[in-house]
Formats: sequence, structure tokens, C-alpha cells
Amino acid sequence: MSRTIPIFPAAALPPASADQPLEFHTSPPLSLYVHIPWCVQKCPYCDFNSHEASGTIPERQYVDALIADLQAALPLIWGRPVLSVFFGGGTPSLLSPAAIDELLAAFRALAMLAPEAEITLEANPGAVEAEKFAGFRAAGVNRLSLGIQSFDDDHLQALGRIHGSAEAKRAAALAAEHFERFNLDLMYGLPGQTLAQALSDVDTALAYAPPHLSCYQLTPEPNTRFAAFPPPLPEADLCADMQEAIEARLATAGYLNYETSAFARLDRQCLHNLNYWHFGDYLGIGAGAHSKLTLHDRVLRQMRWKHPPTYLDNGAAGQWLQEDRQVEAADLPFEFLMNALRLADGFAPSLFERRTSRPLAAILPQLRAAADDGLLSIGPERIAPTARGRRFLNVLLERFLDTGT
Repeated sequence: MSRTIPIFPAAALPPASADQPLEFHTSPPLSLYVHIPWCVQKCPYCDFNSHEASGTIPERQYVDALIADLQAALPLIWGRPVLSVFFGGGTPSLLSPAAIDELLAAFRALAMLAPEAEITLEANPGAVEAEKFAGFRAAGVNRLSLGIQSFDDDHLQALGRIHGSAEAKRAAALAAEHFERFNLDLMYGLPGQTLAQALSDVDTALAYAPPHLSCYQLTPEPNTRFAAFPPPLPEADLCADMQEAIEARLATAGYLNYETSAFARLDRQCLHNLNYWHFGDYLGIGAGAHSKLTLHDRVLRQMRWKHPPTYLDNGAAGQWLQEDRQVEAADLPFEFLMNALRLADGFAPSLFERRTSRPLAAILPQLRAAADDGLLSIGPERIAPTARGRRFLNVLLERFLDTGT
């Protein structure tokens, strides 16, 4: 079990109250998320806001809408530098390089896009998208995230992917050719997959020397085809063996498992996602995009209209938001921990108060109880999940569902 090191002497613990008003003295780092909602085909495991493109996507109309959406949101982010941009989907690589170039030019003109900002674009390994990689790089994208999922034709077919192994390998090679920073997405626990096959996918990915890898277990999510018609998946014990073997293989190859499903070489972590996990702020534009924005006395959560035609129609009338609400002060500690405890390094104690406007004293009893159970390591500079806490993250987080703040 981890030894608990006192952070504050008992007499110095500040009072905690749900009635205490929120007061934020500094703004968190700010990222921009851009949602591109179309895919060639909806994958049976996907629960993201994605829609099959029937014919040509309305690129011109959508680019104009994204720029107008950002313009409408500017009063909420005046004076704040944008440290990262992430084009997610859907399949953002369905857009043309010219469209991405136009959007990035507009972002620089309208918002304070930092000169060194990380700019990520998600892409699929289909031949048409892969041929655009050089154009995306020239447009200003400096990081590519490639949805490989598997290098095995049978497993790709079982996942409903439109690409095959040869296209996946070609796309990975092109990503390595055009981008210094790129990520390869892999999934394990696939229908009929063996441990050896899961490791073979990892070894194939390593041949392209990706600076970053994401490895997720396939989990049928509600409202997906796999949830309605579950495929025959490997047993839980085998999936656990796959996870441990993948983590060991990547550690040997020099990758740091810095977040639950994310692995990176030194200084190649995804800065955009790190901002999420550090409970930073993000403005989301595009159909179904979510935002979390900190003002001086409150935290806002927003969601744009989800269905693309509804987003475009309402946006044309100046009504971009489907939901706009203030986060309750009592909910902020759990929301912070739900993100920060995904990180292997956890968080600095001072970050909790900066992001939640609540004293750390509000959760010290739960922190200490979790440390006594071997789920947390607590020190004056860092609060982080132990190996056991990372393995049973949901159990750890349940300790903080009712903090009494």
C-alpha cells in the first residue's frame, strides 16, 4: 500500500462548502476542437457523432459555418491564446487540403492561435485520404492521427472498416514520410483475436516508428450496431492478458504509458489531449462539438447541434448551441478527477484548486482512504494513481462521486 504524506497540517485545512462562490484567478490553457461529422461508412462499434456521407459532403457550406461558429464564440475567449487545434470526427480527412488551409488561416485571423500550436487532424487509411497527407502538411497540420485499428484483413473486416491491411501499411508509411509527429490508433480484444495477433498488430505499428500510439480495447458501446448485435469477443481474462502484454511490449520499445490508452516517446505526448486530462478549457465548433470554458465566476459546458443539417440550418439563424449550461460547483471536483486520474503522473495538488476553485481539503478524506487501499500515491508535489489504481480506475473514481462539497 502507498504511504500517505500529509499535504496540509490538520489545523491549516481550509473549510469546504458547496455554497462558496466560484472564483477563478487565472484562465486554464485553451484548445480548439473542430468536428467534421461525415464518414464514408459508419463503423459498427462507433458511438461518436458521425454520419455516413451520401455522395459529396457540403464542404463549402460547412467551412463557412465553422468560421461563423468561431466568430460567434469569440466573446467567450477574448485575449486567450489557443495552444492546440484538433480536427476530429467523423473523418476530417474527407475535407480537402484547401479547406483545411482556409480554416487554419481563419483561426489565425480570428483567434490568438499560438505560432507553435499543435495542430492535429484525424485521418483514415483509405487510398483517397492517404493521397492528401502532403497537402494537409502544407496547409499547416503538424500532427496526424491515423485510425489503423488493425493490420489484419480479417479483423478489419469484422470491424466494418473500409480499408485493408495493405492500405493501412501504406497510410502508416505516408504518415511517417510527411509528419514528424503522428499517432497510430490500434484496437485489441477484437472478434476472434488471439494474444499473438494483438501483439503482431503492435509490432507492425512499431515498424513505422510512430512517436505516439493509442491502444484501446474494443468495447461495444450503447446505441451502436455491436451493442445491438454483439460479436463474439475474447474473454475478459484474455483481454487483460492482451493489455498487459501490449503495455510490456511498448515499454520495452521505449514508450511511456502516460495515459490509460496512450503511449508516447519522450516529449511526444498529445498536447491537445493532455489539456483535456489536466481539465483545461476547450472551445468546440462544428456539429455536435462540446466546449468547456472557464469564466471568472463559473464554468460553462456547451454542445452544438448534433445532426449536420440541423447544425447548418440553426447556425444560419445564429443559433449554434443546442445545450448551454453552468457546471455546478459541487460537480467540479469529480469532473477534474475523472480526467486527471487517467494520467500516470496524476496532478499537482495546486492544480486541483486552480481548476475547480475548491480547496483540496474537500477531497482529502477520500484521497487518503484511496491511498490506504493502495489505489493512490499522495505527496506534496504529486497525487497519482498507483499501478493498481490505474488498473481499477473506475473503482478509484467511485470514491469521489459524492465529495460533500
